[in-house]
Amino acid sequence: MNTPTKPLDRKIIFLIIVAALGYFVDIYDLVLFGVVKAESLGDIMVNASEQSIAATGKFLFNMQMLGMLLGGILWGILGDKRGRLKVLFGSILLYSTANLLNAFVTDVPTYAVIRVIAGIGLAGELGAGITLVSEMMSKEKRGYGTMIIVTFGALGAVVASLVGSEGAWIAAGIERVFGLALHNWQVAYVVGGSMGILLLFLRIGTLESTYFQSMHNNKGIQKGNLKLIFFQRENLIKYLHCVVIGIPIWYVIGLLIMNSKDNFGPWLGVYDISNGKAVMYAYIGLSVGDLISGILSQVLKSRKKVVQLYLGFSLVCVLIFLFMHDYNITDNTYYFMCFLLGAGTGYWAIFVTIAAEQFGTNIRSTAANTIPNLVRGSVNIVVLFFGLLVSTGMNDGWSALIVGVLFISLAFYSISRLTETFGKDLNYFDETL
Repeated sequence: MNTPTKPLDRKIIFLIIVAALGYFVDIYDLVLFGVVKAESLGDIMVNASEQSIAATGKFLFNMQMLGMLLGGILWGILGDKRGRLKVLFGSILLYSTANLLNAFVTDVPTYAVIRVIAGIGLAGELGAGITLVSEMMSKEKRGYGTMIIVTFGALGAVVASLVGSEGAWIAAGIERVFGLALHNWQVAYVVGGSMGILLLFLRIGTLESTYFQSMHNNKGIQKGNLKLIFFQRENLIKYLHCVVIGIPIWYVIGLLIMNSKDNFGPWLGVYDISNGKAVMYAYIGLSVGDLISGILSQVLKSRKKVVQLYLGFSLVCVLIFLFMHDYNITDNTYYFMCFLLGAGTGYWAIFVTIAAEQFGTNIRSTAANTIPNLVRGSVNIVVLFFGLLVSTGMNDGWSALIVGVLFISLAFYSISRLTETFGKDLNYFDETL
């Protein structure tokens, strides 16, 4: 066990700052494609129909999610085998480089390949940062560290929405300085990639987890072995419960918020809703929610109670949101509901922390990286289930409600089955096979 000294405390604070900035850029890039896909594909697919552009956008999004699923496994195993710090900066380097290249794509196949690569990169930063901070901070206070990372990081979506819609002045500055004329969507990708590259310079002064360093010298420990999760019944059940408690977050973001323009704005009688603004307000809410949930977790000394409170709040917000169509709501009311929905999903930091705290040091990075990315990938299942219900003739409101009630109910059950991890000592190994 390490007893932090004042110099070490300063290094931990610096580590939290680096992880928070990394997650800021991570979320910026994760959300950015949704903000600029229509504009970018409009420039690349000249004379293509709106239906064709929309279908291509969904294909590219699925490619990005495929990359994230692959990356979650890759970075998770590498984090347990090679170190959390290497994964933290390796993932930042990969997705930053991919997004810089993305600014200059001229065809859909290249766009698809780069979105897969970007997805792989985006999959590693959060899990590595949460694992690293959880292992370096005291067991009583580590919740504050993860709270800061996610609260600040979520604001990256706000910046992505602003740059994606108002980046013309940045483009003008680039043209004046470098003589390079860029479209708005290209500027957005250049900004994201550049922020990540600049962040890599902060690697100097960061430190590796003492738990990992101790484990790394022990040759008898199996590190990053997926069999320890998927072939041990107790670990597999914990793993699946962790995934399920996170799905309502992406039900809200991936279904309700990101389909505002095409589905839920018209359902509520508001026809000029912008997906970018809906995402922005939702992530402002998520940032506020994560701040409050982190503080509540420390005050209540419980992760489980906070998740249960947030699931209940999310269910109430979903019910109100989906059945406001008889009240002649305005754009501002719609965006305020996006904010509340985002706030209800503000247990993301607690969720990832729970995932990291459920497993031993030798598979902690694997769990903390794969679980959030499986949750992100679950949006395809959520949207598919929604689409199946709509195809039966059910309206958007009832279809979304059934999907939401199902996954929120499952999340309530899963959180009730997990053990409380607040204040848990993380300096242990899961038994080898």
